[in-house]
Amino acid sequence: MKLTTSLRVVLPATVAATVAATVAASSVSAAALPAGAAAMPKFAKPKVFGTSFQSDPRHDFTKHISPRHDGILRGWVTYYRSGTAEYEPIKWVKDTTGHTEGHFEGPAEGDVMAYASPLAKNVVFYSATGCEGTVVTVKNDSLGSKRCSRSVLVSRMKDGHRPALITVYRGRIVKVQEIYTP
Repeated sequence: MKLTTSLRVVLPATVAATVAATVAASSVSAAALPAGAAAMPKFAKPKVFGTSFQSDPRHDFTKHISPRHDGILRGWVTYYRSGTAEYEPIKWVKDTTGHTEGHFEGPAEGDVMAYASPLAKNVVFYSATGCEGTVVTVKNDSLGSKRCSRSVLVSRMKDGHRPALITVYRGRIVKVQEIYTP
């Protein structure tokens, strides 16, 4: 299992070995996906720490805020209310000062790249810090691996600006997988 330098510092060897064993033994079954997701196509996963914004060439940002087309977006929720999340793409910016590895950032002020989608009834959420937010629970690619309830997801969405891979299918958010950043 390949861990980033920052995770090697954060995770003791025994925890890293446990995470590696869990990742190797786990697989997502159809039962773990939302209803109707068995027919959902496999979408290409973007680079977790991609350094450019993902485009959606078929989306018209000049019209009202609407769902992203089907697929996986590296992004974060900026606003949540009444079952609908507003979200935008994010990109990784490497730190040039040497103090940290870098950080995620959204589009510049005034750059309209926002989407809005309702949460699917059976949305799947994988946390990078456990359901209580106290234990690092990531895969080798810095993606959350602890499945948590919809209420935990809603709570985190209300906090806003948590990097994640957001899967949209038929206009609804069906999966959110947090990205761990130390």
